[in-house]
Amino acid sequence: MTSILWLRRDLRRGDHPALAAAHADGPVLPLFVLDPAFFDDAGEPRQAWLAHTLRALDEAYEGRLCLRYGTPEQVVPELATEVVARSVHVSAETEPDGAARDARVQEALGQRDIAWVATGSPYAVAPGRIRNQQGNPYRVFTPFCRAWREHGWRPPASEPRGLTLHRAESDDAAWRKLDAAATASGVPALPPAGEQAARSRWREFLDEGLAGYATDRDRPDLDGTSRLSPYLKFGVLHPRTLLADLPGRPPRSANAFGTELAWREFYADVVHHHPDSLWHDLRPELSGLAYDAESDLVDAWRTGHTGYPLVDAGMRQLLAIGWMHNRVRMVTASFLAKDLHIWWPVGARHFLQHLIDGDPASNNHGWQWVAGTGTDAAPYFRIFNPVEQGKKFDPNGDYVRRWIPELRQLSGAAVHEPWRSADGYAGGYPERIVDHAEQRAVALERLAMARNAG
Repeated sequence: MTSILWLRRDLRRGDHPALAAAHADGPVLPLFVLDPAFFDDAGEPRQAWLAHTLRALDEAYEGRLCLRYGTPEQVVPELATEVVARSVHVSAETEPDGAARDARVQEALGQRDIAWVATGSPYAVAPGRIRNQQGNPYRVFTPFCRAWREHGWRPPASEPRGLTLHRAESDDAAWRKLDAAATASGVPALPPAGEQAARSRWREFLDEGLAGYATDRDRPDLDGTSRLSPYLKFGVLHPRTLLADLPGRPPRSANAFGTELAWREFYADVVHHHPDSLWHDLRPELSGLAYDAESDLVDAWRTGHTGYPLVDAGMRQLLAIGWMHNRVRMVTASFLAKDLHIWWPVGARHFLQHLIDGDPASNNHGWQWVAGTGTDAAPYFRIFNPVEQGKKFDPNGDYVRRWIPELRQLSGAAVHEPWRSADGYAGGYPERIVDHAEQRAVALERLAMARNAG
């Protein structure tokens, strides 16, 4: 009898434990449900990225990917009845909305005596497994990372031999909806989609980029990162696959890359234990912190017209390609939270609307880390100076000039302070919307007031 493999954040064939489990139950019908609750609210860049990814996935599954549009609690049981499936296989989900959705689907399947089988997860170590000596979850990254490495993870799963794929009719309207998203006007330039493209990028990075990763990853002017986050977003590659290739590579950079994967797993673990922290401060002691209302200043931030070159370059990069360098993500987030005094969810939502790698746990807790209301003992009074960050991590100004043509008349590091050059504004670049030093003082004053009130 047929088994259904319901794909969600595991859009691949390789290193896929749930696929192997489904194969053990009989011919496999690969399914993706285009859930309006997810798809219709996603930003256009991520809709387009999903569309390209699913087209590549259909090819990987030999044209047998079944695509249906609708609520999963209705679509999955109906399809299972239609194809006389005795089981539905998934990679386990721990993200709050996904876990709640799965509970509804599992209940609906149970009413039809169809088995629900969860195998594996989108993470090397499933959220909830890493705990301290007292049995409690971690809220600080460094000890979590140490325990995560000590716990370890399984080796990559082999693709099952003799895999037989079942075919069922797709929803043509759903494919048309995806194709429209993929070709919508204004969609940014996207990387090649699919598992083969992801593995090719990984091999290229291993051979040419990993050795310099420890020193180059903070430099937005260099191609020093793996650019794999869009693939990890939808599980086109599993982090376990990447971790398995690190032994024997340059130790410092291999360790640094593994640590970045650990951050992703840490934030997923925090959200698993504290689901409300997706959109609310994890640290309640700063709940009384004063914020400003949204204004035209926030629009200037969104469009990359703040007058601070590194901030504006990052925001324009985001709009242009649906991705932003991680160092610049921190700087742009700090500017909104500390210079404009805007509560972090405003920025987190904007990022999720435009990032093709927009993962709610990593995105939102990254924002809280910068804002000082989330994980770690990182104090609120960490405030990134956008000028000094530019000089340090874009020392020749190449990154800024790439995204801000109005400043290309300035050479070297002068691009980070156009107000100091006679022709700094000759290209039409805007003047600064706020004074960083003044707003830093305001932010620290508000912190003191909130802490004293608590």
